[in-house]
Amino acid sequence: MALKKIEFVAGVNKEETDLSNRGGWVDSNLIRFRKSRVEKIGGWIKKSSNVVLGIPRALHQWLSLSGTRLLGVGTTLKYYIESGGTFNDITPIRKTSTNSITFSATNGSSTITATDSSHGAVIGDFVTISGAVSLGGLITASVLNQEYQIVTVPTANTYTFVAKDTSGSTVTANSSDSGNGGSGVDGSYQINVGKDNYVEGTGWGVGAWGSGTFGSSTSLTFSNQLRLWSHDNFGEDLVMNPRGGDIFYWTENDGLSSRAVSLSSRSGANKAPTAGLQVLISETDRHVIVLGADPLSSGSRTGVVDPMLIAFSDQESATEWEALSTNTAGSLRLSSGSQIIGGIKSRQEILIWTDASLYSMNFIGPPLTFSLNLINEGAGLLGPKSFVNTPSGVFYMSKNSFYYYNGAVKKLPCTVQDYVFSDLDESQAFKCHAGLNAEFGEVWFFYPSKEDDTKEISRYVIYNYEENLWSVGSLIRYAWIDSGVENTPQATGISGSSYYVYNHESGFNNDSDPMDNVFIESGDFDIEDGERLAFIKRILPDLKFIKDLGTSQNGAINIVLKQRDTNGNSLGTDSTNQITELTTQSFVRARGRQFALRFESDDDNNVTDRKDFKWRLGSTRIDIQPSGRRA
Repeated sequence: MALKKIEFVAGVNKEETDLSNRGGWVDSNLIRFRKSRVEKIGGWIKKSSNVVLGIPRALHQWLSLSGTRLLGVGTTLKYYIESGGTFNDITPIRKTSTNSITFSATNGSSTITATDSSHGAVIGDFVTISGAVSLGGLITASVLNQEYQIVTVPTANTYTFVAKDTSGSTVTANSSDSGNGGSGVDGSYQINVGKDNYVEGTGWGVGAWGSGTFGSSTSLTFSNQLRLWSHDNFGEDLVMNPRGGDIFYWTENDGLSSRAVSLSSRSGANKAPTAGLQVLISETDRHVIVLGADPLSSGSRTGVVDPMLIAFSDQESATEWEALSTNTAGSLRLSSGSQIIGGIKSRQEILIWTDASLYSMNFIGPPLTFSLNLINEGAGLLGPKSFVNTPSGVFYMSKNSFYYYNGAVKKLPCTVQDYVFSDLDESQAFKCHAGLNAEFGEVWFFYPSKEDDTKEISRYVIYNYEENLWSVGSLIRYAWIDSGVENTPQATGISGSSYYVYNHESGFNNDSDPMDNVFIESGDFDIEDGERLAFIKRILPDLKFIKDLGTSQNGAINIVLKQRDTNGNSLGTDSTNQITELTTQSFVRARGRQFALRFESDDDNNVTDRKDFKWRLGSTRIDIQPSGRRA
C-alpha cells in the first residue's frame, strides 16, 4: 500500500469519543496552533533575578511622563512597582505607633515579643521598627530596627517575630537580653495581608489557627479573604485597591521610595470611598470608578462595601467624590445579581459583571454622567480577573462556559468545555484569570485543577480567536499581561519557593532549563473504518526545527506510536522513536486496528540539544497496509 498522508484536524477536541474524534487531536501541553499547524509555544525568562514576597496575582504596566517603564505588581503580602529590574515596595502604611513599643526576649530563643496597645496586626503582617536600642545582649539596635513579618498575634496588644541580623540570618537572644528596647520606639504597620486561598463564607477556617474561642465564627474582611488587587493609572500616578479594602493612591513625582496612601487622606479629598471591590479609570472622560464602593451615610463613608454600588469621582479629579450640581461625581446601583464580580474598559464602554449578569456603563455627560444598560442575564463572571479585552472583543469565563462580547453576548463553541469545567476547582474560582497574547491571536484562561492538592493555578486553556481553535496544558501562572510597554507578554510564576515575573515568548526554554513535557497527541486513525487490522512499518515525519540565534544544537523530539485492537480498549505504546533534523524516516513494526501518534519533547535535562529550539509539525506520512481481518 502507498504511503498515507495524515492531516489531523486542527485544535484539541476532548468532547468526542475515541472513534468519533478520528483524525483529530485529543490532548496537548505547551503547544499552540498557528495557521492550523501545531508548534511548541515560545519560552520564558525571568524579567529580573529579584523576587517578590507573596503570590503575585496582579500586573499593570504604564509609562511615566519621562518615559520610565513601570510595572505594578500586587501580591498577597505587598504591592510593588518594578522599574529597571528592581521591585520597589510601595505597600501603604495602615498605622504608625510613636514611642509605644516595648520588647521582651527569652534566653536561647530567637522569638521576640513586641507589646503595642491595639496594634491591629494579623499574622503575616509587616512592621518596620525604628528608634529601638539594644535589649542588652545579642538583640542589638541594628537587629531590632528593621522590617519584620509578624509570626503570631497572641493578643490585641502583642505580637511576635523572629530576630534577624541585617543579612537576614536568625539571631538568638542570650541571658543579657533583658531590656525592653528603650523608650521612643516607633513602628510603621503596613496594611493587613490577605489570604492565599478563597474562603466561601464566615466561620471555621476564616481566621488564623487558635484565634477566637471554640465554636466561634470569624467575619470575612479584606484581610482574611483571598487577596486580589485591582489597579489603573491616573495619568502617570497609580490608583489601586485590595479587593474589599481601602482605595490607595501612589504619586509618581514622589519617587519609587514613597508609599501609596489612602485616597481619602490625600489633600483636598472630599468623601472619597474608603472600601471597594475594584478600581478603574474611565478612558476618555477620566473618572476614577470604584465598583462595590462603601456608601455615604449622614455625609460620611461607612467603610463597609456595598457589593452592588458604583461610585465615581468628578471628571479629571481623583479627590472630589461628592455629587454636586457643579461637578460630575456620583453613584449608581446595579439590580441584577448579588455582588459585582469585576469590570473592564472596552471600546467606548465599561463592562461590569455581577455574579448573574453583564452591564454596559457609558459616559453620557452631565447631569447623569453615566448610563447603565443590562446586556445579559444568566452569564455572569466566574472570577474578578477571568476576562480579557482583545482586538476582536471581550472574552470571559463564566461558571460553566466561555463567552464572547462584541456588542452582544455569545457563547463560544468549545471543544474542551466539559474537560475544563469538570476539572475546575470551583472553591478557588476567584483565582481564575485570563490573558491576551495578541501576537498569536490567543486568549489564555488559567485555572486551579481539582487534581492539584495545592488549590493553586496549575492549568490553562488557550483559545485562538483568529482560527477558532482550542488547546490545553499545565502551567503555573498567577497573573498575565500582554505586550505593550514591554515587547513581550509578562506573567508571574514560581521557581522553587520564590516568585518571579517572567517575560514570555522569549526564546524557547523554561528560563535556563529545557521546556519539558511538550506534546500533542492525536485521536485514533485506521484503515477501512477499522474493519481490517493494519500494519505500520514506517513513519515519515514532516517537522521544522527553529533554533535560537547563535545556537549550534540540533533539535530532537520523540514520535510515540500507540495502538489498540478493539475500540474502547486503552491505547498501548508500541514504540518511541527519536526524530532529529536529519531524520527522514523511522522504521517501526506495529499491528493493530486503531493507532494514535504522540509528538513530544525529549525530556532529558542532561542533553543540551533539548534546549534553544522549537518545532513545528507538518503533514506526517505513514507506510500502512492491511493485515487481515482478525485480531
